Amino acid sequence: MVIPSVGDLTGLRIAHLIDTDGPGGAERVVAHLATALQAAGAWNVAILPEDGEGWLARQLAGSGVAIEHFRSPERALSPTFARSLETVLRRHRIAVAHSHEFTMALYGAWAARRAGVPHVITMHGSRYYAGRLRRRLAMRAAIALSGRTVAVSGRLADDMRRDLRVPRSRIAMIANGVPDLHPGRSTLRDELQLGPHDQLLVAIGNLYPVKGHQYLIDALALLAARHPNVHLAIGGRGGLADALSARACNHGLADRVHLLGLRSDVSNLLGAAHIFVLPSLSEGLPLALLEAMFAGCPIVASDVGEVAVALADGEAGVLVEPGSPAALAAALDALLSNPKRARDLGERATRQARNEYDIAIMVRRYVAAYQELVGCRTLRSLFSRPEHPATQLPDRNAASMGSSS
Repeated sequence: MVIPSVGDLTGLRIAHLIDTDGPGGAERVVAHLATALQAAGAWNVAILPEDGEGWLARQLAGSGVAIEHFRSPERALSPTFARSLETVLRRHRIAVAHSHEFTMALYGAWAARRAGVPHVITMHGSRYYAGRLRRRLAMRAAIALSGRTVAVSGRLADDMRRDLRVPRSRIAMIANGVPDLHPGRSTLRDELQLGPHDQLLVAIGNLYPVKGHQYLIDALALLAARHPNVHLAIGGRGGLADALSARACNHGLADRVHLLGLRSDVSNLLGAAHIFVLPSLSEGLPLALLEAMFAGCPIVASDVGEVAVALADGEAGVLVEPGSPAALAAALDALLSNPKRARDLGERATRQARNEYDIAIMVRRYVAAYQELVGCRTLRSLFSRPEHPATQLPDRNAASMGSSS
């Protein structure tokens, strides 16, 4: 994997705290960020749940990032758990703690304050905190205890300001970033046994209601007669697999809807796509969208979260009303019927991604936040370097996991 060069961070010790470790967007950001910082000479530890899936720990294997596991608190508010995290921060002599999403925002801020180290929060799109007054108060307290609070999209930052009644100036915006994908020859069409005239729509996301795949299948049903050679492949896992399969069968599309399950070969999937589709009902700034942009895919996406900003308000992809099969079908029909328009959108998406969503940009923005909080002189070399250089790390799977406690 190509990791951005971000200067010499020798001596900086960073903890990354997250209470989930499945293959989700927040976890992937942690993997990208910790690996890049480690490659730059910082020392990193990922603090992960011991009863999780282990996906994130596997992504970090061979990177040199240390792994610590915690036992999830049994109570909603646990001083014992906060003390246990404080112990980990002190033992590793952490200079800055960086927590992701609600639970670790709360406990990370608590533990960091007890340990006397600066704390950064990143919220990735979930508004779990908004559902109850107790959670909102806890989130307000976490922000008050933290040196920096980050939202991955401007819309999420605005939601947090409104939900929590905190000044907008207290919430920074740092967009997600991903490595530049270079899809080679895809094997997906062979895997699905598609013919030379078949066209393929690709969606990537866990099979949850909020991802909107049900509406995409309904849209395909509306397109079926006009585009009899169009297939849909969905990469992801989740509880809706059976329901989505049944929905496809009810529409007579069982042979044209392909549920791929969890896939690690994202570039392979995107390399086969005639159009990438993001039918979500809610998002922050989805990594799958950014990867599709880097891959040069024509894109049809719901106008949610930061998606419109990522797609330059429709200049780099087609925006549609969320939850509307008719709107999805109309947008897909327009691109399937106009290959030149589709190619132009894909090229614009790639330029937009390289200008705004390169992983190096994201890493540098987080490092700047750390610099302000820590005042570490070793970080200053970052800002005299080019924006997009890259170095090659050894394959993560070629060596065992970094130190684990």
